[in-house]
Amino acid sequence: MIANLLLMLVTGLFAGILGSILGIGGGMIVTPILTIAMGLDIKYAIGTSIIVVIATSSGATISFLKDDMLNLRVAMFLEIATTVGAVTGAALNGWIPKSVLYVLFSLLLLQSCYNMVKKLLNKPATAEQAVIQPDYLSQKLRLNGSYYDKALKQKVDYQVKNVPGGFLMMLAAGLASGLLGIGSGAFKVIAMDNIMRMPLKPSSATSNLMMGVTAAASATVYFFNGTILPNIAVPLALGVVFGATIGSRIMQHLHPKVIRIIFIPILLYLGLQMFLKGFGVNI
Repeated sequence: MIANLLLMLVTGLFAGILGSILGIGGGMIVTPILTIAMGLDIKYAIGTSIIVVIATSSGATISFLKDDMLNLRVAMFLEIATTVGAVTGAALNGWIPKSVLYVLFSLLLLQSCYNMVKKLLNKPATAEQAVIQPDYLSQKLRLNGSYYDKALKQKVDYQVKNVPGGFLMMLAAGLASGLLGIGSGAFKVIAMDNIMRMPLKPSSATSNLMMGVTAAASATVYFFNGTILPNIAVPLALGVVFGATIGSRIMQHLHPKVIRIIFIPILLYLGLQMFLKGFGVNI
């Protein structure tokens, strides 16, 4: 009992740190440990991962808001697309073969992984600060922002580009979430970093806030159908909140290149996992 409690606290701490740095929530770390190491049924593991995402968001967002790292306007604007996509996906569930969807979304993740590798290899570190001409919508909606980069020791002003493309990407992420029952943290970061050309740090910070909003809506359903187990969710959430608070501090002192190096193998893993799942192979 005590060993399991310690395992959950340590797992939560690790998930919170990594999830807050990358903006992916931590659910993808917790779920395999709960199912493989602890033998928990997958439906309870998924319910618990929702709580983990909310805890990661809560722990990290406080720090990111205080340091003006996340972009609230971008978060609320893109959350509209995610919500519409998730509701539509839930309504269409069963109409489209899931195997086809897994393959399509896996190809999108792998393409994004390739783009991140290109950014890592072809662009110098100062490219995160490059001035990009915003589109009409980003100016009208006042989506452009700035933050102080503690690794570069300077203020970074950034312009948001290709707002319609980012909105469509988040619509697709919502569809994936509704149709396949998967988290969309990686898609959120991709939408902001690859498509809307926001720097990686604000992209990750903003993704943390958005995932908390999305997960909070889902948590009600999981709570009432009995798939959230308090004896597992509570110690995990405690570890995650502390981990997310630590991770949000660490992230601000990391160079964008380091965050990208951590993020690329995770994207590659998620892409390959979804691709193989489309052909009935689980890893």
